[in-house]
Amino acid sequence: MHIDQATFGVGELMKRISRREIRLPELQRSYVWRPTQVAKLVDSLYRGFPFGSLLFWQSDEAPATRELAVAGALDQPQQPPVYLLDGQQRLTSLHRVFHDHPEAQIVFHVEKERFQNQSAATQADPNWIKVYDLLSGVSIFETVTMLQSAGCGLTPKQIEQRVIAVQSLDKRTFHVETLRECGYQEVSEIFVRVNSAGRHLSRADLAMSTLSAKWPGVLDKFQKETLHWSRIGYADLDVEFLARAFAGVLFGGGMSSWSVNDLSRVDEAELTNAWSTVQRGLRHLVPLLRSNLGLSRSNLLPSLVALVPLIVLLGERPDEPMEQQTADALIYWLLIATIRARYSTSSDTNLARDIQAARKPEPARELLRNLGALQSVPSITPESLAGRSKESPYFFLSLLVAQRNGARDWWFATSIMPGEVDDFQLQYHHVHPVATLDRYDKGEINDLANLAFISRKANLKISDRSPADYFPSVESKALSAHYIPLDEDLRAAEAFPRFLVQRRAMLAAAMTELLASFRPQWLDRAPSAPATSSDGYKLTMVYYGSVWKPGVLVFRAFGAGVEWTGSTEMQDFDDAVSAAALRSVPGDVTIGGESVPVQVVEDAIEVPIGPFLVSGTAAEWLDILAREKASMQSPLRMPVVQDKAWAGERIALPASSTD
Repeated sequence: MHIDQATFGVGELMKRISRREIRLPELQRSYVWRPTQVAKLVDSLYRGFPFGSLLFWQSDEAPATRELAVAGALDQPQQPPVYLLDGQQRLTSLHRVFHDHPEAQIVFHVEKERFQNQSAATQADPNWIKVYDLLSGVSIFETVTMLQSAGCGLTPKQIEQRVIAVQSLDKRTFHVETLRECGYQEVSEIFVRVNSAGRHLSRADLAMSTLSAKWPGVLDKFQKETLHWSRIGYADLDVEFLARAFAGVLFGGGMSSWSVNDLSRVDEAELTNAWSTVQRGLRHLVPLLRSNLGLSRSNLLPSLVALVPLIVLLGERPDEPMEQQTADALIYWLLIATIRARYSTSSDTNLARDIQAARKPEPARELLRNLGALQSVPSITPESLAGRSKESPYFFLSLLVAQRNGARDWWFATSIMPGEVDDFQLQYHHVHPVATLDRYDKGEINDLANLAFISRKANLKISDRSPADYFPSVESKALSAHYIPLDEDLRAAEAFPRFLVQRRAMLAAAMTELLASFRPQWLDRAPSAPATSSDGYKLTMVYYGSVWKPGVLVFRAFGAGVEWTGSTEMQDFDDAVSAAALRSVPGDVTIGGESVPVQVVEDAIEVPIGPFLVSGTAAEWLDILAREKASMQSPLRMPVVQDKAWAGERIALPASSTD
């Protein structure tokens, strides 16, 4: 292998992309940058900041490729192509800016020297100029005249200098390394190492890169499969999910089971058979979920990982009729695995155990054994739902039981159905509107028992009216179908706590009945037990801050024998959790007066918070950060918090059970 080093101007690289002389090998992921990232890159070029190097590969072979996400007419190549291994996001972004791509409309405020994506506000303000227009050779004299007329405080000379600086972006240079005389297998391993070092790619991205070197054309297979399922509402069965399912079939584990060495020992026949198993499993599983469970769309499931053992089981089972009890047992397992957040921690370890169970002679029984559901029958009680919100897996069950009970929309009288659009779009509605509940805390307001599923139009028509005002216009039958108590004494804001208690009991009974409808008869003799080990425990968060400076995140934990309050600096908590979620970098943060680790454990992030060890996926933690920032309260409302380190054992709590 030889490595050539050179320097190329941005302008020349843009021309080579347009001439299709820079191509993407199939192992590359898709373009994912957001407009804010594009604006920051342009800003770095403008200010002369470092913006990284590029890694190319030149080969006499013609590997499978994918298209760069660029626009505009492409010219004929004038020289053999090179294949881009590192730098796709940056080069694609720049090409989009240089060629007026609709998703890269970056504008420049000459006086403030700021770049951002175009908005309605910048379009109405003549001080913002499109970078593309400047790059296209707009007249400097006309620009100076226009900006001075708009009230720009710079001198003509200053305006000219800044405009020329933008027009010179194409003269900035990249350091480029080009690999020669190496094969696809070696290039694939280099690609994985380069990208995994900084955690720029997900494990699924890296796995696909490794696989594409061994099995050219696999990306096209996965993309066609994704398109097939997206047409019937299962768009979440995307390339990343299929890679996870494929790893489950091929290696019997999660994404961590991938490696170049393991793949080197697998022949093409094994790869083909594994892919056939995934397809066969999905073609049995999806109809089972749609018809038996009523799961019309994949995005309703809190976690798709639980589907992988079922894909293995159904994809490998003999071609013979399935007993109804077996089909029910599989759905029963899925529901329990979902409410217990089976894969919120040690996901790869638990997944490997469940795949192993799925391959045993009595797979349904063995899967339930892994959940501890052979020894006891999970029962959902009102205490199970107390303090749970829309992030909880119970929210998913609340939709299922409403659908099974014939719940209809309160405006159109249509069945509640996810996936509708416009006025029919399904939304969750606060039965007691937020505006009427000033005296109650966030956790009570967003309690699962205060949420119902109705159309967007019905939600808008109700607005912030009290149930005492709008319930009379809704038929009693329509309210009951949503498990809403009909007692008129529960409709005023003063009765809100009693309303929660009654509706919580109704929902819990319906959810337990849902589980019982799928429970196989051979489990009927087991004693009843709480649905999850965290039933009755609650962790609330409230962020007290302002738009000028980060504030404090206050935690309150309570449950059986537990009561604790603590706090952390929001910026520190945000930094630590974001580093773990976005870059898989562990860290630490001070919570309740003690320094606690923020750990990355397989696909999960674990944070000790008072009496709880809170565990969740990166997406769940990022959602928590966004949720708290969106509901920020004034620092003036912050209570006095006596921070005290927790000295006892910690109870496992899924991040989805926080509020």
